[in-house]
Parts: sequence; C-alpha cells; structure tokens
Amino acid sequence: MRVAVFVEPHRGASYDDQLRFARLVEAGGFDGFLRADHYQAMGDEAGLPGPTDAWLTLAALARETTRIRLGTLVTSATFRLPGPLAVMVAQVDQMSGGRVELGIGAGWYEREHTSYGIPFPNVGERFDRLAEQLEIITGLWRTPVGDTYTHLGDHYRLVDAPALPKPVQRPGPPVIVGGRGPKRTPELAARYADEFNMPFKSVEETAAAYERVREACDRTGRAEAGRAPLVLSAGVVVAIGRTDAEARRRAAPLHVKSALPPEDPVVGSPAQLIDRLGEFAAIGATRVHLRLIELDDLDHLELIAGEVLPQLNGTR
Repeated sequence: MRVAVFVEPHRGASYDDQLRFARLVEAGGFDGFLRADHYQAMGDEAGLPGPTDAWLTLAALARETTRIRLGTLVTSATFRLPGPLAVMVAQVDQMSGGRVELGIGAGWYEREHTSYGIPFPNVGERFDRLAEQLEIITGLWRTPVGDTYTHLGDHYRLVDAPALPKPVQRPGPPVIVGGRGPKRTPELAARYADEFNMPFKSVEETAAAYERVREACDRTGRAEAGRAPLVLSAGVVVAIGRTDAEARRRAAPLHVKSALPPEDPVVGSPAQLIDRLGEFAAIGATRVHLRLIELDDLDHLELIAGEVLPQLNGTR
C-alpha cells in the first residue's frame, strides 16, 4: 500500500507552512504530498493568510524536495486553459525530476468562482470541458518532438501547437481522475487516467465505485489498447491520537459546517487506521491519500509515520 498525504491549504496555510509539512512528509517515508486546488475556504472560516496557487506551490516544492510525489487532488478544469496547464505541469515535472501527478476534475465549488470572477458553467458543460481538457493535455504530452498538435473541439481550439515543453515522465505525468459520479467520471477515468480515486467515502461505497470504473475499462477496451490497469486509490480523512481525547481534538474541525459532502473519517487510534487501510486493500486499493486536517499539527504526521507506516508493506 502506497500512502500519500493530502492537505487543504485553502483552509489557512502559507507557502512556508506547506514547505515545512512537505519536508516532514518526505522525511517520514510517505509516498507523496498532494494538495487541493481551491481559492477559498469551504465554511465560515477566514482561511488566513489567504489562498496559495496549487501549481505555483508545487513548482516551489519541486525544488525543495527530492523523493516524494507531488500533485493535485484535484485541479479544477474551470481554473485554467488546457494548453497552458499542460505547459505548467510539464515544467513542474522537469523541475521535480519526474515526480509530478496531475489530478484533475470538473470543478464544483461555485462560491470561489463567484468570488474571483471565474466562469462557472452548468455541470454538463463542466464535464464536457473536462473531457476535452484531458484529451488535449494528454495529446500535447504524447506528441513527438518536432510534430505539432491540433484539436478542434466544442470548447477549445488548438492549431499547430508545438506541444512543448515535454515532461520528464513519458508519455506524461500520471493523471488522476476521481469522484463519486456514477457515469461520466468512470468513463473519463477509463479513457484518460492512470489512477482512479474515490475520495473520503466508506469502504462499501468505494468498492461500488471501483466496480463501476472496472466496467468502464472493459467497455472502452482499455486492456485491448495495451494500457496498464488503473491504479485504484482511496481518500481517507484521518484524525488519530495516542489517546481518545487527542483523537477527538483532532476531529473537532470535522464538525464545523462546510460545503463538503458527508465523509467517512477514521477517528481513533493508529490501529484503527491500519485496520481501515487493510479494508481498502482488500477491495483492490493499492494507494491511499490521507487527508490531514491541520497543517500545523506536525505531531499528527509524525504519529502516522512512526506507528502506521511501519505496519504497511512497501511504505519504506
């Protein structure tokens, strides 16, 4: 089981906060550091000192770390045009020596779009745009050096793009597609992604999502096309402690009103987290993204590194 850490800097974290945390993630033996791509906190919290841009942050972290995977979970397709996004991700991949992953989704949090003047089309159009972005980004990365790339779509038009720069990872950085959607999300994952992620739901709901995406892979002929099987991953909200009181303290932010949908957190002891990860492994997950709530709670990260990772094969 590969264990990455997922954080939400829009809740309130500077770049220096994230750098300190990412360095400890690397020192602790985790697989990766992935962050949300949001410009506003979800509830009534101020989120001071304010948002940090996901890809600017990851570019800086690429030069300050040496081993961990770096990426988004997930970039909003509404925030950036696909051509420039392909350039950004390829450049950060170069800066990291080939350690970047692109998680990308349709976008969903309307309030931050309104706040920052970002267009927010209806859900059908957002998924149409996501599908085109996935086609364009992966197409640009796969275009041989010296050739050009053209895409004439309903929402984006690229003509004779030089398709540069190229990422270190070929044919491109791993693409993560995930979510709870029963139809379009599995299809997009089957066609374009390297990893399918089910975020922060129960083992039973996650198993059902994995079955849907396996069926989509069969329908789209993924194996026949010679593509590797999808990595199946799960997001897990974590609030553990050495005592019940410590775990409850860490879980307190989960009870604050938020725009996020209901989740299935692990609140309790390191042993309870180990058991939950075992349940996810039993349904086919080979990677988990642990969502840690407070970026300044370095002891929480050290507790997981010291008492959970050593119990899991392949984490060190």
